[in-house]
Amino acid sequence: MNLTWGRSAYFLLLVTAALLLSACQGEMQDRGRIKPLEDLGRPIQQVPEGVIPMGDTTGEGTFYTGRDENGDLATELPFEITREVLERGREQFDIYCTPCHGLDGSGEGVAVTRGFPAPPSLHDQRLREAPVGYYFDVITNGFGVMFPYDDRVDPEDRWAVAAYIRALQISQGGE
Repeated sequence: MNLTWGRSAYFLLLVTAALLLSACQGEMQDRGRIKPLEDLGRPIQQVPEGVIPMGDTTGEGTFYTGRDENGDLATELPFEITREVLERGREQFDIYCTPCHGLDGSGEGVAVTRGFPAPPSLHDQRLREAPVGYYFDVITNGFGVMFPYDDRVDPEDRWAVAAYIRALQISQGGE
């Protein structure tokens, strides 16, 4: 009985191998390799005008760069500050900034208690005097050990966070 099982298994293995090897012949073998973006005889879809790829900060103007037409850091937000803007800024600040900066911006977030370097307090005089474009620039490009958030936070939300930071500074006795 053991000998019969061995012959059956061997035969089944040979048949399976033959079927698998024969499947590689024919149409699939004769097809050429298609290279990415190769002209396939049909038009490639064009990106609509004015579309900026996600995470791209190469757009023009203060809204995308945080800088005015002279290249200086913006001193004003590129849109009106409303209650909704500040609420959105607080929401984004709570998500991305509080782990290091803390809820009040003092620089004593949870990450700091776990051994990460403490960021400066957003209430330091130097940062109170910084133009609002400075915050947009730091959020976009990172600074020191802080990595950039340009691929995680949209420009409008970066401006909202900058506005919220100003509100935090005012609430802690600054102007």
